This record gives sequence, structure tokens and C-alpha cells, in this order.
Amino acid sequence: MAGLAAWVALAGMAAADGAAAADPALVTTAQGAVQGVASGQTIAFKGIPYAMAPTGERRFALPLEAESWTGTLDASTYGSACPQVARYGLTEASHDEDCLTLNVTVPAAPGDGKRPVIVWIHGGAFVGGSSALYPLETMALAGDAVVVSMNYRLGVFGFMAHPAFAAGHNGGYGLEDQRAALRWVKRNIEAFGGDPDNVTLAGESAGAASVCMHILAPDETEGLFHKAIIQSAGCVTPLPTIQDAEVVGGKVAELAGCGEEAQALACLRDKPVEELLEAGAEVGGADIMTFAPATGTETLPLPGAEAIPAGKFVQVPVINGGDRDELRLYVAYDIQAGGSVTAENYAEHLQAVYGDKAEQVLAQYPLDRFSSAPAALGTVMSDFTPSNGLNNCIYLQTGKLLRTKVEVYEYVFGDQDAPPVTPDPGFEMGAVHSSELPYQFPHFSNTAAVDGPDLAPGSEALAGQMMAYWTSFARTGTPSAPEGPDWPVFTADDRVMRFEPGKVGLFDAGAAHHCAFWKSLYPEILTE
Repeated sequence: MAGLAAWVALAGMAAADGAAAADPALVTTAQGAVQGVASGQTIAFKGIPYAMAPTGERRFALPLEAESWTGTLDASTYGSACPQVARYGLTEASHDEDCLTLNVTVPAAPGDGKRPVIVWIHGGAFVGGSSALYPLETMALAGDAVVVSMNYRLGVFGFMAHPAFAAGHNGGYGLEDQRAALRWVKRNIEAFGGDPDNVTLAGESAGAASVCMHILAPDETEGLFHKAIIQSAGCVTPLPTIQDAEVVGGKVAELAGCGEEAQALACLRDKPVEELLEAGAEVGGADIMTFAPATGTETLPLPGAEAIPAGKFVQVPVINGGDRDELRLYVAYDIQAGGSVTAENYAEHLQAVYGDKAEQVLAQYPLDRFSSAPAALGTVMSDFTPSNGLNNCIYLQTGKLLRTKVEVYEYVFGDQDAPPVTPDPGFEMGAVHSSELPYQFPHFSNTAAVDGPDLAPGSEALAGQMMAYWTSFARTGTPSAPEGPDWPVFTADDRVMRFEPGKVGLFDAGAAHHCAFWKSLYPEILTE
């Protein structure tokens, strides 16, 4: 008990009446006391409100700080996921707007001074996902860190723009929720033993893209984080303008029966959650970019390809990269939905993605180089796709622009024995989009059950190395692992770390993904 009491004193934890707390799972925040749960070697505080429920007049408005409460808040269970439809037969639907909560996990053992803080933003194409899918214990213990995750508004509620919304933050309410959570961390994390001046912002997929958007909005986010980890998102991916996004929002509003612009805001605020979700799903279809953040507002002033070269971004050290076979996952989803990719229609699929450049792409990626047509198509798109940011050449392009101002550590995850992300589609998946998540969040399954399989022995060892690199970066700004090779700053295409069992080390990512070829076709995007 003496050790726990010392940890309590160090973390600044106090009982609601101001006396020294006997329970390390009892913490006083700015809004009131929270009671977490000790389990194993960690203490978890779940479902802490960081903003008021965005309902009624607060729907389609900036988040407001959570109200204080009396007594002690039970922080033993996750808060509700924000409204979303079920996707891919995995993620669960939610209709609960009272969802702006966050979670904090800390090591139970006494710390040596303030601990580094890692804030994790979940993915889900800006339309789905939940913080409850990501168990934080392993990351907290590996880095002796305080780890935070949060829910934020999604899809129609968080990323839809409309001419009737306030111009300054139109279409950016989900990002503004995340920033409200970061401000909560700044005010409260010291009470949990964390260092508010050593915060690493991290995420994957839409969560990583969100990290990009916070980097690109220095007027709103400067000082809220001190390092960044971007997993599978290109900060320089072309994004819709606010005018483009308002067209999408207009379609959603019209479909929901709110097409009259003068009455649209009141009408949209009055609509049942289910109706807006259905309208958003119908307008969005299978396009993963439908509700991507739009540029041209205070929330996101400039696209990355303009902001970064101009130095108009939060200049912090960055880990940046993604998965070797990213878009094989979406080829699998298409096949599972009834589509087909065959030797006979491979060229047609290339035509659909690359238009008049398809013939050159086919010459660069002939089908006889691959084991199957679906694998070939997935590999091509994973090397480069102009329509979205899930590709390796855009990751390199992001790193090249960032490195002119900040230290960048570039990587590619390539474990072909990674656990499956989706049921077997009948072709080789490899290291597809999101396949690295079980290496950071054991048994991640994209469901609240968190029931993914154990990693293979070689993959388990790789996971330990990756966690060491990631968490040492969070602590010091330099990634290192006791049993891993040096990871140098990214200065050239062959200074990229490959994470693959038995092959951890530097390789030439530009050559591996044919980025010189893609630059010749798309010089307006791959400018470096």
C-alpha cells in the first residue's frame, strides 16, 4: 500500500473532500471525481464526458465543455459509440448522440515522474468506429504511459457540410470534438499522472487523417500535442473544398426532407437520428471519401499540399507510414459484396480507377507478375490511387514534404502473416489496411468483443518491437527498441523502416512501390 500511496501523491489524486485518496482508481477532474477500475497491472477510467451531448440546438454546433457533476462518476464502462450504421458485417450500429466521452488507462505501479501521454483517435472512414474497440492496457504498460481514447461525432453528424451551418467550422464538428478532448487532456491529464507538456497524438485510417487535420490547423491546435503518429493516411491527399462538401450535404438534407435551405438547420436538428443515418448512407454509398474533412474553414484552412510547404502546420516530430497491401482489403470487400476481379476484367478495373492512364498502369503491372487478379488490383491501388489517401506513394510524399520542417520517421508494415481483417475472400490478403492494429491493441477485431486471434510467434515478436519504437517515440521523440535496429530520420526513399518478421530494417520504399512511375503519371499530386 505504501507504493500505491506514493503513486497517488505523485499523480495529484485527491478525494472529493480534498483528503488524500486511499484508492488510486479515484481521480478528481475539473468536472468532478471519477472512479475507475483496477485490473491486472493497469487502472482504466472509461466513459468520462468531455463535452455535452450534441443534441437539440447543440447538433451541428461546436462542442460545449461537459457540465460538472456532484458525487463520483462511475467510470467502469465505455460510453456509447456515436451514431453510425453497421458496416462490413463487423461494426455495430448506434443511435445515441450522447456519446462525447473519453477513456484513460494508466499503469497501476508508481511512476517515475510524470508519464508521457498518448492520445489515440479511432478510425472508421469518418462514418464509423468507437474507442471501445481499442484496449489500451498494452500500450500503457509498454510505454509506461497514460493512454487516452475518445469518441467523436461521425458521418452526417460530424463531417457533413451544409450552407445553413456556421461557416467557420462547417463540416468540421467531428474534428472540433477531438480538439475539445485534447483540451480536456491539457486541463486534466496531470491528475492521472500524465505530462500535459508531452502529448503524442496518434491514430489509424480516419484517425490518422484526423491527426493530419490537427497538424494542418495550427491556429486551433498549437500546444495541444507535441508529437504525432500517422498510420495509414496521407496528409497531402487531395481533399474536397467546402463548396464540394456542401453539395454532398445538400443531397443528404434533401433526401431527409430538409431541402428548403432557409429551414434546413432547424429541420436537420429535428430529424430522428435514424433518418439522417439512412440518408447519409444512401448518399455515401461505398465511397470512403464521402465524408472526408473539407478544406476552406477555420477547422481546416488549407489542404496539406499547400499548408505544409508554406510552413503553416504544427511543427512536431512525426512517425508516418502505412501498410504494404492497404487496398487489398477494399478489393476483398467488393468481392464479398458480389463483385469480381478476374484476368478477363482486370484491365477494366484499372480503367475505372486510372482512366486514360490505365494502359500505362497495365504495362507497369502486368497480371503475370501476380498470383491472382484480385491481388494484382489490390497491389496496384496500394502503391498509388489518386482518389484516396490509402496508398504508399502518398505516404512517402507526405513524409517528404514534412521532413523539410520537422523530423520524420517513415515506415511500412508488411507482415503477410497478420491476422485476417475480413473473412477469406479467396485471394492472398497480406498486410492490408488496419492489419497492424492487433500488434498495438491485442486481439483487436473491429468489434466490441475484441476477440481477434493470437498473433503467430514471429508476429508477436514484431508487435513487441513496434510497441517499443512507438512508445519510446512518445516519451522522447526518437523511436528505438532494445532488440531492434536503429531507425534513422527519413532523408531518402531507402531510409524507410520495414516492419516484417525477420526483415525489420531499412529498405527502399520508393522503389518497392514504383513511386517514380506514379510521379510521372500524377506530377500534380506527387510533387516531390
